[in-house]
Amino acid sequence: MAGGIDYGGMMHRAMQGLIADVLQVVAEQGLPGEHHFFITFDTRDEGVEMADWLRERYPEEMTIVIQHWFDNLKVTHEGFTITLNFGNSPEPLYVPFDSLRTFVDPSVEFGLRFETQDSDEDAEDAESEGGAAPSHGPEGPGEAAEPPAGGGAEVVSLDKWRK
Repeated sequence: MAGGIDYGGMMHRAMQGLIADVLQVVAEQGLPGEHHFFITFDTRDEGVEMADWLRERYPEEMTIVIQHWFDNLKVTHEGFTITLNFGNSPEPLYVPFDSLRTFVDPSVEFGLRFETQDSDEDAEDAESEGGAAPSHGPEGPGEAAEPPAGGGAEVVSLDKWRK
């Protein structure tokens, strides 16, 4: 995008920063109230660090749940490390923010979806066929957008605007 403003890329980085901020609060203070997270990431991303047996079991994508038991949550600008329990076996993970596909906190019906460049055509096709366009985020400081009809979590898709 020579000479233009890359709004999509800027929004993508801002949403990664939002997730980093949320995880940093949890690392320092624990999960407040009923909050918990479902985080899906691409296990093929070269920055992802996980046990070989987990990579074999989840060769493309993995969803982790941060809720009842987790340990050693550390957050950087590039990603986060966390130890989770897999069948009574604590396993450390490193997840770069660039590998994230979804971040959902169902306790407050909030979610973000980070689509890959390959998904751009699919999103455009869905929109032109009357499919759901990406929903928007919070209306202003401290205000959440109305939950979508049907009670599902709100998902904000960012990559449609990236070039």
